Amino acid sequence: MAFSRAPMRGSGRGPMTPLSSADSPVDLGERPTAALPLGQLVRLSLYWLGLSSIFAGLQAILGGRLEFEHLVQPGTEGTALFQMTAFGSLIAAVVQPTVGSLSDYTVSRWGRRKPYIVVGSVLDIVFLVGIASSSTVLTIAAFMTLLQVSANTAQGPFQGYVPDLVPERQVGLASALVGMFQVLGNVMGAVVAALAVATSQYAAATVALGVIEVLTMLSVALGVREGRAAKDRAGRSWAAIAREAWGTDVLHERSFLWLVGSRLFVLIGSLMLLNLGVFYLVRSLGLAEKSDAGQVYLMVSGLVAAGVLLAVLPAARASDRFGRKPVIYTACGVGAVALSTIAVAPSVPIVLVGAGLLGVSTGSFLAVDWALMTDIIPKASSGRFMGISNVATASAGIFATAFGGTLMDLVGGSARLGSGPRAAMWLAVGCYAMGAILLRRVREPPRRATAADDHVASPA
Repeated sequence: MAFSRAPMRGSGRGPMTPLSSADSPVDLGERPTAALPLGQLVRLSLYWLGLSSIFAGLQAILGGRLEFEHLVQPGTEGTALFQMTAFGSLIAAVVQPTVGSLSDYTVSRWGRRKPYIVVGSVLDIVFLVGIASSSTVLTIAAFMTLLQVSANTAQGPFQGYVPDLVPERQVGLASALVGMFQVLGNVMGAVVAALAVATSQYAAATVALGVIEVLTMLSVALGVREGRAAKDRAGRSWAAIAREAWGTDVLHERSFLWLVGSRLFVLIGSLMLLNLGVFYLVRSLGLAEKSDAGQVYLMVSGLVAAGVLLAVLPAARASDRFGRKPVIYTACGVGAVALSTIAVAPSVPIVLVGAGLLGVSTGSFLAVDWALMTDIIPKASSGRFMGISNVATASAGIFATAFGGTLMDLVGGSARLGSGPRAAMWLAVGCYAMGAILLRRVREPPRRATAADDHVASPA
């Protein structure tokens, strides 16, 4: 079996080990070349829908509770939402790379990734029940922190599957599916939240997010084969392996670090509308009734989803032909136009136009950004590096709430003026610009030309 060589720096090579029960060897530093069936690629990506729906839905559900259940003083809702979620983002930044690194070395009957995925997903439901039954900022914040621990315990190892299993010529398609299900997860979370706001069924909606995640987790636990064999610990303790996740060797991966920074800012911009959408619709557009705000929020989410579906596969194909970075620059430009449109929109129809453009931008970005990330990371430590990279993904929503929500309160004041949420939308435009600036420092590795049918997976 042949191997496609990806550019590597700072990653050692280990012995040849089996990919699965089949006689297909995989070098610890190489990407396999055997094409995966389309069904396997879909199952590999579906769990992203469940993971993404949790935090996208929770942000909007908590926003609705703050806006309509009056858990805090008027004019402090944005700050309170940040307080509920802030510490959890720090937890995500520590847990995900650490557990991802541990999974690179784990040996079990389930393989090296699945034990963490299953346990983390089950605990997510437990902590979501805690959030649903809490009614104070302090208790919600405590359960949100525990939720970040469990969710990132699952997510860190899960991200290692794409570098483990997907050959170079299918990276564009696999990354497109990852991006599509991530955004569809954000949209599904927003739909659940919109129904919660419209019906005041916040507790049921919160638990429903956990059920969605567990159902999609089963697609991985039962339908995805394991990839390369675990790395040899060479007698080191698990504590030493955990510390390895934070080794200074990562500082030598300059393109990787610049890409993580770029991803963070672009995702902050893309999540601003969904995270603060309830505040925007009520304060900036005057939709005072919960049912009206919930229905329009649902329409916004649907148009974002439609834009994603239209853009994700064409963007992946374009990146294979013209390069990853040009497509990401285009996505940043479209995203900035979308948020600018929303920031000045006088009515709902104009907002819906901006939402459609936002979907095109977000779908294009996530599909291609994932492909670029898998192109540049050391493959033998994919759990570790993908865990570090997803610190940006996991914390972007928190930062969007922190920066956007705080700015909304400062500008809108205790009178909750409509200028507050609009200021947050302008901040999102600036985030897109910063993401494009940081991307300039990323060195995209050259790729070989591929045949047109390289994008087509084998039959399931």
